Amino acid sequence: MSVRVRYAPSPTGNFHIGGVRTALYNYLYAKSVGGTFVLRIEDTDAQRSKREYEDLQVNGLKWLGIEHDEGPDKPGDYGPYRQSERLSIYKKVTNDLIDQRKAYYCFCTDEEITRKKELAAAQKIDPHYDGTCRHISKEDALKRIAKGEQAAVRFLVPPKSYAFVDKVKGEVIFPENMVGDFVLLRSSGLPVYNYACVVDDWMMKISHVIRGEDHVGNTLRQLMIYEALGVKPPVFAHVSLIIGSDRQKLSKRHGATSLASYQELSYLPESILNYMCLLGWSHPEEKTIFDLQEAVRVFSLDRFVKSPAMFDNEKFKWTNGQHLRNFSEERLVRELSNVLPKNHKFFEYDDVHKMLVVRIFKDKVELIGEMVPMLDRIFDPAIDQTPEMDEINSWESTPQIKDFMKKELSLMIARGKEFVTIDEVAKWMEDLKQNLKIKGKPLFMGLRGVLTGSAHGADVKELVSLTPINVLRARVG
Repeated sequence: MSVRVRYAPSPTGNFHIGGVRTALYNYLYAKSVGGTFVLRIEDTDAQRSKREYEDLQVNGLKWLGIEHDEGPDKPGDYGPYRQSERLSIYKKVTNDLIDQRKAYYCFCTDEEITRKKELAAAQKIDPHYDGTCRHISKEDALKRIAKGEQAAVRFLVPPKSYAFVDKVKGEVIFPENMVGDFVLLRSSGLPVYNYACVVDDWMMKISHVIRGEDHVGNTLRQLMIYEALGVKPPVFAHVSLIIGSDRQKLSKRHGATSLASYQELSYLPESILNYMCLLGWSHPEEKTIFDLQEAVRVFSLDRFVKSPAMFDNEKFKWTNGQHLRNFSEERLVRELSNVLPKNHKFFEYDDVHKMLVVRIFKDKVELIGEMVPMLDRIFDPAIDQTPEMDEINSWESTPQIKDFMKKELSLMIARGKEFVTIDEVAKWMEDLKQNLKIKGKPLFMGLRGVLTGSAHGADVKELVSLTPINVLRARVG
């Protein structure tokens, strides 16, 4: 059997991090077995669907490195790939179901349906549709429609139970009478989610459906429709929910949840894919850090876990730091350049100096964006207003260090120097120690505070060697 999977988002909002995981799992399975990964846009909600949200999905996948084989921008043999462009297909299939008496026209208004539900609630029975329009023949229904009446189309639910074997959850059984006759086509002519989904998966020859556990309830209606069409259902794999620290389904109250939010926080595509992959799936070698190519190589459906996956922001951030530190300095420079203002003084440095800058900071951050304030130690002459700096400035030796540095830096500026070397910084330390008898904490923290404006940070010799002399001179007063 040829493996064909799909990622089918609704373009009604931001690209949620849960959608990233769904797309990733489908992509990984397709690529691990030489299959096809399809992008389908489920945009039948005309009021909420927007092309800009579709673009967020398409561009987000490209940024992550998840390339689809077929989709709206990559036509294949089973298009169109937007549901809004497939309405004639749904209409034809619906007519066939009506002819086979597996579906029927329903003229009940929204108000009537609401009253039926209220009555069912009062009687404490399931609010299933009561079949009012079941007896109406197709011929009579078409006459009423021709006269201007609005009609939806309902599926005639068989009186039987259903079951399927899920690749994650095992056997799932739906007892009889769980649902009443449900709508396939609204009176507007638009299909409901479960109907369009089945028709599309059938006609696009989707072999496996990998999606979140919250879709298990939809599977009952979908199995009914597959049976009515005489089509074998795809293999289902319902992966565990992503939950927050409060064990509730991940939502905005837990913090950032959209891909765009994590992009703004300077998370890397490699780390996003790595961390999301492990939320509901386990590496066969129990690795926590790996790239997309390795994930493709080792991926299999039997590694999904049943228990909910807890989203841990600190672990996510740590994962990002691991990938960041594996990058070349050239890549780090590119990533840092993407988060800096275009007029930042960092861009005035040559490539060698830029790479030296990221080298001294990369072990001290988890996110590339965390380097931005650290650059102040290089380009901003301002002094931190902190208790640690107040302590340094209170030491008797600190004014001596400042006087010494004023003279040294002024001489260098007079000679036209723009930067000092690591060796020159080491010589200053030795001179302060031997000639001014400054030692220990007053020497090392004192010199750091005077020259960098901060009590903490990267190696002082490296940091000072990358700071323009005019900035150093401004700091010492």
